[in-house]
Amino acid sequence: MQPLDRLIRHLESEGFRGYDPYDILNSPFPFRAFGTYGAAIATQLHKRNPINLRPLLGIKKEYNPKGLGLLLYAYSGLQQLRPHIDYEQQLTRLFQLISERITAGYSGACWGYHFAWASPGKFLPPFAPSGVVTAFVAKGLYAYYQLTGHPEAKKLLISAGDFIDRDLAVTTTAEGSCISYTPFQQDCCYNASLLAAETLAMVYAINGNEAFRTKAIDAVRFVIHRQHSDGRWNYSLDEKSGAERKQVDFHQGYVLDSINAIEQLTGSSIPGAGDAVRKGLEFYRSQQFTAEGQSLWRYPKRFPVDIHNQAQGIITFSKQRKLNPDYTVFAAKIADWTLYSMFDQKKGYFYYRKYPFFTNRIPFVRWSNAWMLVALVELAMRKDS
Repeated sequence: MQPLDRLIRHLESEGFRGYDPYDILNSPFPFRAFGTYGAAIATQLHKRNPINLRPLLGIKKEYNPKGLGLLLYAYSGLQQLRPHIDYEQQLTRLFQLISERITAGYSGACWGYHFAWASPGKFLPPFAPSGVVTAFVAKGLYAYYQLTGHPEAKKLLISAGDFIDRDLAVTTTAEGSCISYTPFQQDCCYNASLLAAETLAMVYAINGNEAFRTKAIDAVRFVIHRQHSDGRWNYSLDEKSGAERKQVDFHQGYVLDSINAIEQLTGSSIPGAGDAVRKGLEFYRSQQFTAEGQSLWRYPKRFPVDIHNQAQGIITFSKQRKLNPDYTVFAAKIADWTLYSMFDQKKGYFYYRKYPFFTNRIPFVRWSNAWMLVALVELAMRKDS
């Protein structure tokens, strides 16, 4: 059995449920009794622990809305890749699960993580919506709609555009605009803004909403302006101080994919976008991966090797065949390294992180296996095209 089929079997045997690196606050243990800092510290320790204490802490395997969106996207691709196999049951189930997990109370359909989020400065309850989670659900809905023409998928996608347009604050500058990550504060996170903009571009592609097209292009213009001369993007910008959060990892791939998608969906040739993507891809390949296909954790730090970095590399380079045929070859090289180093051949799932002297083998449905399903499907589709 091929690794792709082993992974499918694993995901389906779990009923698409699973654990998440950040699910500590789903435990009945009252971590919040120790304050926001206590909850944040517990979250950070929990996601790094290679011993899976979740059953002891009363944490159950759950559906992750972002994971469900990724799986709907992947299964839509699988159906195109393998027309001789009927995936209708899985597609229908995933769409149903997504439809049942909309967060109520906003201007449109939106989704959030199934766990509470804690950092020293804030606390968000389970299912608090974000542009990022909503955007990845929207990717799944758009792929499903393109495959089936399902009217409810179209309706949900348009509604998700309304959430992004009306509920996420926008920072506007002379260089463009930046869409906030969540409805709870105004900020400038580059990849989050572009993911939200990509959703608006999808809605434009199906109903011709010109205001959404303009807003999506403005978000691209803003992010292009923030690219560094070496081709990288940092993570976010404090608009008041001008300081950036210097975190360079799989989000580089997010940015590159969204710029390409927004140009394609809007039928636009955005000034500077082509050069930005070329420079960004060169940095991504030469500085964020080894020649063997192993990703760096956060440039320039090499370890740990994180499965999400591996998956995103496969996805991004698989999509760049037309720009450079060698990128698809490199995507396959990343996949080969990942399958050799981070895949449980017997159980059919991918490991979370690999350190110099040990490996965290806990399977995570969203962070690891949904992303790798998308990656393997993307690679297979590009090889066959």
